[in-house]
Amino acid sequence: METATTPFWNPQQPSPMPSHRYRNVFDRVDVPLTERTWPGNRFERAPLWVPVDLRDGNQALAEPMDTARKTKMFDLFVGMGYKEIEVAYPSASQTDFDFVRSLADRQQAGTLPEDVTISVFTPARPELIERTFESVAGLPNVLVHLYTATAPAWRELVLRGSRSDVKALVADAAELVAKLAERRPHRGGRIRFEFSPEVFNLTEPDYVLEVCDRVTEIWDACADRPVVHNLPATVEVATPNIYADQIEYMSRHLARREHVILSVHPHNDRGTGVACAELAVLAGAQRVEGCLFGNGERTGNVDLVTLGLNLHAQGVDPMIDFSDIDAIKAVVEECNRIDVHPRHPYGGELVYTAFSGTHQDAISKGMAHHAARAAELGVAASQAPWDVPYLPIDPADVGRSYEGVIRVNSQSGKGGMAYLLRTYYGIDLPKEFQPGFSKVVQRTTDEHGREMEPKALWELFRATYLAPGEDGEWTLTESEFTEPAPGEHRASAVLSRADGFQARITGSGNGPLSALTAALAEAGIRIEVLDYAQQAVKAGVDSAAACYIKCRVEGREVWGVGLDTSVLTATVRAAMSAVNQAAFGQPPMMASRSAGR
Repeated sequence: METATTPFWNPQQPSPMPSHRYRNVFDRVDVPLTERTWPGNRFERAPLWVPVDLRDGNQALAEPMDTARKTKMFDLFVGMGYKEIEVAYPSASQTDFDFVRSLADRQQAGTLPEDVTISVFTPARPELIERTFESVAGLPNVLVHLYTATAPAWRELVLRGSRSDVKALVADAAELVAKLAERRPHRGGRIRFEFSPEVFNLTEPDYVLEVCDRVTEIWDACADRPVVHNLPATVEVATPNIYADQIEYMSRHLARREHVILSVHPHNDRGTGVACAELAVLAGAQRVEGCLFGNGERTGNVDLVTLGLNLHAQGVDPMIDFSDIDAIKAVVEECNRIDVHPRHPYGGELVYTAFSGTHQDAISKGMAHHAARAAELGVAASQAPWDVPYLPIDPADVGRSYEGVIRVNSQSGKGGMAYLLRTYYGIDLPKEFQPGFSKVVQRTTDEHGREMEPKALWELFRATYLAPGEDGEWTLTESEFTEPAPGEHRASAVLSRADGFQARITGSGNGPLSALTAALAEAGIRIEVLDYAQQAVKAGVDSAAACYIKCRVEGREVWGVGLDTSVLTATVRAAMSAVNQAAFGQPPMMASRSAGR
């Protein structure tokens, strides 16, 4: 029954889930922003990306990285173009401390890039802060990342302190960081500071603003040493627009805003980490922390690969090199010992692959149009504007080939199998021919329930159309075609059957094909040619020719296909392919001849 809240078209019923146990985000934190500007903003440039795989991502691994794996991933980041990299939680383990020291050794050896800033992470505890500073001795460009949880539940249950207690704790830690930084030898490098009010998105806006401004004051943010305030969605609890409102509120009200780098660190508990990061940038964030392919605690950190390539897909340079996505993925999988899902955006094995027939047809036509457009513009296909259905970016941009774009299974249509035969074997099936072979392919894939690889597809095509014309029940031998006069063609051949029977046949017509059909009619095999097409399988004078003949044989419409370097031989084979596919018994004329012997 339709009610005021449930229309007739939605018959869903209440579930047994105890949803009443949870509070709406608006009951947990006030968002004092009534007029927002972020919905009207547009992406114009990439923010500063900061990979935290080596710290935050590493903490989420069942088998944390050793120095060798960390080094491999660090070198990947440098090669991709990341300029600020969070490398460790030095006070958490000896392994993390040793890795930071290994970077200091590389600095001494001159193998650490001068423009890369090393970020290290520390809680607001004096002994851990001091240990952190020990780890970065000798490193010229350092960012010390201080954090403390500030949300009510964390203050009350974890830190067991009031708002003023936690603020004092943060202030004391910030002062110690500043003091230890002053003691560092000045050797041409710089040290900067970052503060994260952990669980920012569940902290009272007035309180988090008060704490951040106090830290800004202690660290004396200025043009030469801006302070990073990193505002994490530590546990996602609301829709991305709420996070954007929170970020815009902070961006508008932070003290010394021109000397503050506003950073975000979204997690993915609701599956909207990417959306949170993107809307946060529109709302004023200038820096984004995340992990390649989104590794992290619970459902992960925000995915820097998706974020970067989302910009790329909108015509904005991500300022990071993703041109060999498979090499990037291989390193990440090796270091994390976690596979990237085959459907993961941009990097998954199957993300540029279509099995659906309608998708395949659209992609095939789009790729052909793209190649033609590039030729019209006189530019390489890799430089031409991209607008291919179902492919948001050109797979070649990230080092993928086009070979895996279309794959065939029982869900595929005629466009998919035609694309594969054209791409792998140079066979360009006539449009009218495709529906018939598509049914053959679908029957086969339905039977075994698996994907059909290009080689298997080619073998099926050969068995269905080429083999009957080359070695079927009926074959032509000793064939000869002559042209006694212009426009007059004669065919003479021996028609053989698999059981050994043979008979010579002859016929005349206005071309070789009509002469052949007349000769076959003499033997009682009546062929009516309905359509004919031929193509060169590949460019060049020695190219094979593919001939396609649509015939009506004994009342049945069939397509015959022939393949040979000689067009005439290919035509003969196509005709015999059609004869053998008609699958009738001994023709009448042949029967009478057989009886007379």
